[in-house]
Amino acid sequence: MKVAIIAANGGMFDAYKVFNIATAAAATDAEVGIFFTFEGLNLIHKEGHKNLPMPAGTEHFQEGFKKANVPPVEELVSMATEMGVKMIACQMTMDVMSLEKEQFVEGIDVGGAVTFLTFAKDADVTLTF
Repeated sequence: MKVAIIAANGGMFDAYKVFNIATAAAATDAEVGIFFTFEGLNLIHKEGHKNLPMPAGTEHFQEGFKKANVPPVEELVSMATEMGVKMIACQMTMDVMSLEKEQFVEGIDVGGAVTFLTFAKDADVTLTF
């Protein structure tokens, strides 16, 4: 199976949705690729993914994450990398925001929409967050 995910939003809940599905799919031996664009780049930014915003009024979830032993986003990013999830940072967005590859976690690729479309063209599942 092949799973293609577009991550265009950069909050805490977005990170959990993206990396939960990506790692679950990778655990079933699926080939997984994530295209991070615009605010989604926060999810793989070296510093940004450590301090992702929570939606207003949902701060109480933070305690729930701890009680349920949900790993922090930083750990989920590492798990995804170790499991072979292909992570593509959008070159255009990086250019617009004056970001460099060195500002992101290790193991990512930088590419444009065509890079992602080449991966996603025969995906069995395509998701956007």
